[in-house]
Amino acid sequence: MQTILGANGQIAVELARELRRAYTNDLRLVSRSPRKVNDNDNLVSANLLDARQTVDAVKGSNVVYFTAGLPADTNLWETQFPTMLKNALDACRAESASFAYFDNTYMYPQDARKQTEEMPFAPVGRKGKVRAAMTSMVLEEMARGDIPVLIGRAPEFYGPGNTQSFTNALVIDRLRKGEKPLVPLRDDTRRTLIWTPDASRALATLGNASDAFGQTWHLPCSDDRPTYKEFITMASTAFGKPVSYRVLPKWAILAAGLFSKEVGEIRELLPRYEQDNLFDSTKFKRRFPHFDLTTYYEGVELIRREWPSEATS
Repeated sequence: MQTILGANGQIAVELARELRRAYTNDLRLVSRSPRKVNDNDNLVSANLLDARQTVDAVKGSNVVYFTAGLPADTNLWETQFPTMLKNALDACRAESASFAYFDNTYMYPQDARKQTEEMPFAPVGRKGKVRAAMTSMVLEEMARGDIPVLIGRAPEFYGPGNTQSFTNALVIDRLRKGEKPLVPLRDDTRRTLIWTPDASRALATLGNASDAFGQTWHLPCSDDRPTYKEFITMASTAFGKPVSYRVLPKWAILAAGLFSKEVGEIRELLPRYEQDNLFDSTKFKRRFPHFDLTTYYEGVELIRREWPSEATS
């Protein structure tokens, strides 16, 4: 039995598809209101804030993937995320289940240094501090050695379906609505983006490789690292839209944050858009040299194909 905790997000959906396709016929999806991805998925409704419900949800599992997400609300992150993760780790320990933690880069320094698995944590802002504390909790469990534990870390997403990311929201979704894409701060810095299905396939690969446990892994990304200008040009061309966008200066974003809770929640991430974002996944590529990556051109074309025809007319 392999189990996904937090099973409704795009990463979890793609993970469920890959696990069923390549690794197991015994898959459990857990969330407050789980939905089937594959016809014979086993659905379990559970609140990960409840320790007892989490233990019951994990029971009988060999591998457990933690892909739970929360809205971009700092108070929710501080009050709920650590409890959800602690309950999941405690449940896996009680069940002697392996634990695969899906992580992000919020705790990394927001500068132009190449990001490897050895990058020290230097979180900026409250959400970054929450993610640093959560990852530290997982690393402590890994060091304890009672159960096999791994971390799969991803940079910013772009992707199909309901992928939640700044790039999707500011570029892809706006193009789809016939609106001009928006770029935070600069259009000439290099961005490392991960295609969400690639991230999920990679996490499934790690969770089914016994030698991957006990380590942190950067999930695989293309080394092309386009600028926003280059990415918008690719996307606009694929979608048959004019190449046009607007760069948002810092003062405009900060001012908008005074009136928009959503904009206010992203302000702590602004430094990463002022310089290159160089996320390195060499370690994964060396261990899994035959893992096929989706190029940016392929990614935007796949997104275009899923759109209704009127969206690209």
